[in-house]
Amino acid sequence: MAQWAAFAGLSGVVLVALLVLSVLTQRAFEEPNGSSVGRSSPLEADSSTDRPLQRTDSEDRTTDAASREEPPEEAATSAVEGDGPAADDVASVVDARAPHQPTEPRETTRSETEADPRDVSTGALLANVALSQGLFAAILLGAAVYTAIPLEALGIELDVSYLRSGLLVGAVAGAALYAANEVGAALATRLGVDHDEALRGLLAPDDVRGWVVLLVAVLPVVAFFEEFLFRAALIGALDAGFDVPIWLLAAGSSVAFAIGHGMQGPAGIVVTGLLGFVLAALFIVTESLLAVVVAHYLVNALEFVVHEGLGLEPVESVLETITGS
Repeated sequence: MAQWAAFAGLSGVVLVALLVLSVLTQRAFEEPNGSSVGRSSPLEADSSTDRPLQRTDSEDRTTDAASREEPPEEAATSAVEGDGPAADDVASVVDARAPHQPTEPRETTRSETEADPRDVSTGALLANVALSQGLFAAILLGAAVYTAIPLEALGIELDVSYLRSGLLVGAVAGAALYAANEVGAALATRLGVDHDEALRGLLAPDDVRGWVVLLVAVLPVVAFFEEFLFRAALIGALDAGFDVPIWLLAAGSSVAFAIGHGMQGPAGIVVTGLLGFVLAALFIVTESLLAVVVAHYLVNALEFVVHEGLGLEPVESVLETITGS
């Protein structure tokens, strides 16, 4: 007999853990002023430490004394240009009185003592995403097996027609959703709503092997876990086990789905929420987890290939070119 309440509770635990991890990741990649940026160059990384140095009281007193007892310029010049102890003594006095020379070591800043997560290699970031998402998926799958949730409630069937229809519907829906996602992000940007794509740039591979890992391993794991949680568990299982309106479950799971993508900025959250609701509707209509997994995977894969792999301009740039504004 299925233990609906137990599975719902375990799904809630996984959801909370995912959202907490998302918030922590977002904070880790934010600048002190709250803006999220991509991988920075060495010059950009060092610029955060370029600030005026504060002088101590002893330096202020030395500077004041130097201004009151400044030696004649000719004597200092001749002594420095000469040879012997006199030149060394005057040169050392001039250096000691220079206000720009601190007498104490500069205080180490927080940015110099802590590792910047944006400096982590792309391979390490991809491994972290695959392992974390894969672990969450394994926990949720184990919970479904342990609580004896029927496969039908999760949108899973074991037959050829399910596989064929799921792949076909998912492919068509994924291509359409990718186009709609691009247009939605472009419109949001034109309205002045921020859409942060820093994380995508950080995860973009630098070589062929990296692209194979991303497209064959990482993105499928991400698509399966997120659809299993937000659609199969939070819609299919809750609808089958409890008397809750299914479209209310779709709306709630879509809000949670949007919050989990907070690193994409306000526009990204709105667009992702709408995308999540369309995926929820697709899951409800088709009753197929495979269809929404394929659609989700294609949206992510096309974004990476088009923008990071092929380097094509975002849709908002194309719109600006067409409209001339």
